[in-house]
Amino acid sequence: MKNYLSRQRYLMDFTLHSMLRRKVKNLVLFVVYFMVIFILASVMLFGQAVREEAAALLKNAPEATVQQIKMGRHDLVNKELIAPLNDIRGVKKAEGRLWGYYFDPVNQANYTLMVPSADDKQHQIKPGQSIIGPGVAANRELIRDKFLLLLPPVGPLMKLDVIDHLDPQSALVSADLVLLSEPDFRAFFRLPADVYTDIGLTIRNEREIATIVNKITSKFLGTRVVTRSDILRTYESIFTWREGLLLALLGASIFAFVIFVFDKASGLSAEERREIGILKAIGWETGDVLAMKFWEGGLISAGAFLLGLVLAYLHVFFFQAGLLEPVLTGWSVIYPDFHLAPHIDILQITTLAFFTVVPYTAATIVPIWRAAVTDPDSVMR
Repeated sequence: MKNYLSRQRYLMDFTLHSMLRRKVKNLVLFVVYFMVIFILASVMLFGQAVREEAAALLKNAPEATVQQIKMGRHDLVNKELIAPLNDIRGVKKAEGRLWGYYFDPVNQANYTLMVPSADDKQHQIKPGQSIIGPGVAANRELIRDKFLLLLPPVGPLMKLDVIDHLDPQSALVSADLVLLSEPDFRAFFRLPADVYTDIGLTIRNEREIATIVNKITSKFLGTRVVTRSDILRTYESIFTWREGLLLALLGASIFAFVIFVFDKASGLSAEERREIGILKAIGWETGDVLAMKFWEGGLISAGAFLLGLVLAYLHVFFFQAGLLEPVLTGWSVIYPDFHLAPHIDILQITTLAFFTVVPYTAATIVPIWRAAVTDPDSVMR
């Protein structure tokens, strides 16, 4: 075993010196390889991190939401529906929710107006007050103890005192959010007191969600129930679709890079063939030549993979994926400025390594084997 390790160490040392003699070619190969890994790893890391962030933020969302459907569209739900929903076995609490969208003509931005839940003790608001998301604060250049002016669809200008800002850590879903009291919300949208936007359900046992959904849809015609898992799947499908779109747009460039890499890896120059002939002539075995070239391909591919992966990690989690963020998260006047928590999916990294490192390393073996089994004299000539 000791002799084997020593042999491999000597082979690796010889390989490094051989690579330095052809440093320009190997450097070009390394840079191209690294760029491909960097692009692919950045897309994979960013998409997975955003999905994990969305899942973490949705943990506090209701297990299910009941909506009223009219002519195939979301309609206001009557307050009288809350009591029958509370009577369904397994439903811990049914609570009416008030939220809606508002277009700000001054800044050409869309806001989400919402009344906080009665259980949300942290964000209790009195009439005339508001709590705003970080995107609204930046868009309006507001700080605490300033006023927020909103122009309702009908009626005079509404003036709200900004008492606090929402946590920037939740900017992915709260960048455009404005929290206000129920009286102010109803006055702003001219809503009667007996309607809500939808009804949020708190369910005791998550395994009973499907059963409760079936009960509601069969008992209350014209309703639709959206579960928290449905919302999460929607987020995942959106980000997965955007990942695929970005990779498709970059596909031509990546494919050209891959062809270039394989062409360089699979072709032997006259100098390399002469070197193999000399090694065979002085007593090197075919296995030694193959091992040397295996180390050469492995060093280039593994080095490019590790460097590309590390720089992709820094790009995504320390520089907020500035090159990819607009495509994968969307774009608007109020843009969410959020910081992703580092998260790595081992399966994704393993798959990326398998489809990048292994093919390149294998591509270097075949031409080397053909040259190594040929008569040294004919190879050198």
